[in-house]
Amino acid sequence: MNTTIISIAWRNVWRNKLRSIIIICAVSVGLIGGLFYYGFALGMMNQRVESAIRNEISNLQIHHPEYLLNEEVKNNIQDPDNISQLILKYSEVKAVSQRIKATAMISTAETGTGVILNGVTPDHEKQVTGLSECIDDGEFLNNESRIPIIIGRKLATKLSARLKSKVVITAANTEGVITYGAFQVIGIYDTDNDMFDEVNVFVRKNDLTKLLKLDQSHTNEIAIALYNHDDTKKIGKELNQMFLDKTESEQLTIRTWQEIVPSLNAMIEMMDYFAYVFLIIILFALAFGIVNTMLMVVMERIKEIGMLKAIGMTNTRIFRMIMLETIFLSGTGGIIGLFLSILCIEYFGYYGFSLEDFQQGFNSLGFSAIIYPEGEVSFYISTTLLVIITAIISSIYPARKALKMKAVEAIKTDH
Repeated sequence: MNTTIISIAWRNVWRNKLRSIIIICAVSVGLIGGLFYYGFALGMMNQRVESAIRNEISNLQIHHPEYLLNEEVKNNIQDPDNISQLILKYSEVKAVSQRIKATAMISTAETGTGVILNGVTPDHEKQVTGLSECIDDGEFLNNESRIPIIIGRKLATKLSARLKSKVVITAANTEGVITYGAFQVIGIYDTDNDMFDEVNVFVRKNDLTKLLKLDQSHTNEIAIALYNHDDTKKIGKELNQMFLDKTESEQLTIRTWQEIVPSLNAMIEMMDYFAYVFLIIILFALAFGIVNTMLMVVMERIKEIGMLKAIGMTNTRIFRMIMLETIFLSGTGGIIGLFLSILCIEYFGYYGFSLEDFQQGFNSLGFSAIIYPEGEVSFYISTTLLVIITAIISSIYPARKALKMKAVEAIKTDH
């Protein structure tokens, strides 16, 4: 493309500085809104996924298939120690925790409610989940306390329980016999998920086996934590291949976090979809403003365009000139908007975007009230391409309008 046309187009952009600045600002603000929304939503979803993996479900879980149907404590995994040792041979695996899970009733002198009873080995659980770091009051399970239990802050409020409170656990053993056990609250944890906090209580695995009269090796869930979440699907496939005989004979079921909580994965995909829809809507609205501005530019320069045609400038060059002016306007706004968006996302990604006034609502849905926005290079690149495409499309109608002018009539105009 002729450098003269480029130079002329760039100078034409600044012939009416105020109008050009307004369009550039409009494009910039639109992009900042679209990109920050994406960064905010991405950060919020990634925090939710990280919290779910770290505090609630881990990267992968192994169960007996029958357990997934009715979650009865009797549906245990055969030879859990050997399975755990084989899993730990993978360099990607950070830790493994064997658990006993059972539905139970927990009660205090004031009231009672249903809960999920988690029997864990404290040292192993600390490596698999970050629950020990979420202790808001007291301490995590240890081997020194007598019959300890930790409960969520939401549940503690519901039960009117506090540290050193005595609670009674009522559960059925493998034979269906109701058993009772008294535990002492030694810790109260508080995650960003009130639903999880309200129904999950944690005790030592050996205390639970005694209460339910189970074998010490009894396990109905094996939780696996990885160093890198991106390895989840790969390790899941390799474990399914390793234990192929057990999975095919329906002795084991190995699931990734995406399979355990499919709603989270669906929310991530939906967020990506709506981020692009939101950005396209913004650019679509900006396109009308750009078209209107360029039409005004063309109508103001009817005589000038007529003279250019009269001295021999071809329609192709005039078309390029108008198109370049539009691209320069949109591109300048796009670059400024992109740069400011990255600064905003980086700033709030470091310091956090506080929504603590709505903490109760966010926590009830499992989200943190302090969001750390994140950006992705792929989204920045696709946004840049969308801005360029919007500019090109917006330039077509004004440029065609200029081409339809006849040189003689355009020169005679009074505009």
